[in-house]
Amino acid sequence: MNDMPGASAFVGATPIGAGLPADATAVAAIGCVLSIAGSSSRILLSRTELDAVARHPDPVIASAGQVGGQVKMRVGSAWLIANIRSLSLDDIAGDWVAADVDFLGEGDEERLTGKLYNFRRGVTRYPIPGADVFPVATLDLKQIYSATDRPHIQIGMVYPTRDVRASLYVDAMLGKHFALVGSTGTGKSTSAALILHKICDMAPEGHIVMIDPHGEYAAAFADSGAIFDVTNLQMPYWLMNFEEHCEVFVTVQGHERQIDSDILAKCLLMAKAKSRIGQEIAKLTVDAPVPYLLSDLTNIIGLEMGKMDRAGDTAPYLRLKTKIDEIKADPRYGFMFSGMLVADTMADFLARVFRMPGGGRPISIVDVSGVPSEITSVVVGVLARMTFDFAIWSRNEPQRPVLLVCEEAHRYIPSGRGTDHSSVGRILGRIAKEGRKYGVSLGLITQRPSDLEEGVLSQCGTIIAMRLNNERDQAFVRAAMPEGARGFLDSIPALRNRECIICGEGVAVPIRVSFDDLAEDRRPASGDPLFTQLWRDSGGEDAIIERTIRRWRAQGK
Repeated sequence: MNDMPGASAFVGATPIGAGLPADATAVAAIGCVLSIAGSSSRILLSRTELDAVARHPDPVIASAGQVGGQVKMRVGSAWLIANIRSLSLDDIAGDWVAADVDFLGEGDEERLTGKLYNFRRGVTRYPIPGADVFPVATLDLKQIYSATDRPHIQIGMVYPTRDVRASLYVDAMLGKHFALVGSTGTGKSTSAALILHKICDMAPEGHIVMIDPHGEYAAAFADSGAIFDVTNLQMPYWLMNFEEHCEVFVTVQGHERQIDSDILAKCLLMAKAKSRIGQEIAKLTVDAPVPYLLSDLTNIIGLEMGKMDRAGDTAPYLRLKTKIDEIKADPRYGFMFSGMLVADTMADFLARVFRMPGGGRPISIVDVSGVPSEITSVVVGVLARMTFDFAIWSRNEPQRPVLLVCEEAHRYIPSGRGTDHSSVGRILGRIAKEGRKYGVSLGLITQRPSDLEEGVLSQCGTIIAMRLNNERDQAFVRAAMPEGARGFLDSIPALRNRECIICGEGVAVPIRVSFDDLAEDRRPASGDPLFTQLWRDSGGEDAIIERTIRRWRAQGK
């Protein structure tokens, strides 16, 4: 095999285990370039040198010959960094290992020491076949992942190092949206809380709104955020646009739905026109967030119904009036349809929810677990649309960017297979496509990325992927990630809890990260029950059942 390209590079080379310091410049070549093809390449690695590498005290050098490890090649006065995607034996004797690698970026070479500095993404010059391949060292990774020149948060350690910190570029991550995906039980909620805590600590006057469908995050942000649920949200019903009114008040489908919607549009506009604010607007529309009385709406519906000549023509009016009366009388809807929410509190509502000013508590946790399931999507849709509309209508004002984080995102932006395309899905999809133009950032958290609307995940500039057990989810995430991350993606099923692969705008290059621990009082209430321990407890079951039934019947927590 000595006639292979680059084989002469190993003749007389200094062995790696010869007492040299943990410095990549003092380590012999471990292989050579075999072929070049665009963003990827094939290299040959010496089994002898790989065995020596595996014993090196620097864990990064020791992992250079493994899938997911990094290697580098000298091109002129620069170092080219690549990630190993796959390995296979190249000859029968087993002396050589063929590896497919993806190029990550390049950095300059310091003339005296040969060390890497000034690393940047992308490749301007490629190596030629036969060029030597060296292992990347910890010192190199510190340069590659250094983020001192840009606003960033540190979230953990770069795998497999013990002291190289992993950073996220906050402006780049939020400017082009981000997604955090991972199967249940992988530490997804705790990792999301860690990232949000770091952002809040960095920007105590920021503006973050988080949709919490299970009531998990209130415990994590009790001291650093504002917590809203059905007891204090006080979201006025008149903030809904016409489409959202239809989702709540119109109960039929098909041709009848169009009839009911037309009647609702006419009567709703008349009800808004009766209000003081409505009278001040020259060209009032049915979508304008203008306070009106529900009693005015039902009275107008009744008056319009009285104009009908035939009894059969009154059915649409009766349906609308009955539904509105039902909602007004149902205490579960009081947080939104209470008669106390008729005043013009729009400014107060926006200031409270968007944290303007933040007052050192920059995040709003909106717990929708107590919202009736029939209107949960509408509530989330109103919050998302208010975020987007506020950004649009405040374009001539000093900009106040807002981050909207949506937990269980697949519930609100479902794939097009068999869905009714609700208003919340449309507005979140629009934010994903257009939000960055207006200063609205979207953070999607989901355990089922394959159930998201097709194309939304690909709009996220940064993807944080934890372990995914489902092959369809893995394929969906793989399709949304850049090609340079392919080697990292293959390790997604093998990630440990609280480990992830990050790629995209928020990091210099694709990276595998072990998340930092989070203090107990900053974690969400999402821990799994310990069955074997809890099933040892007994006694007091009668009182437990009685208290549960009382809350159940009262529909309160």
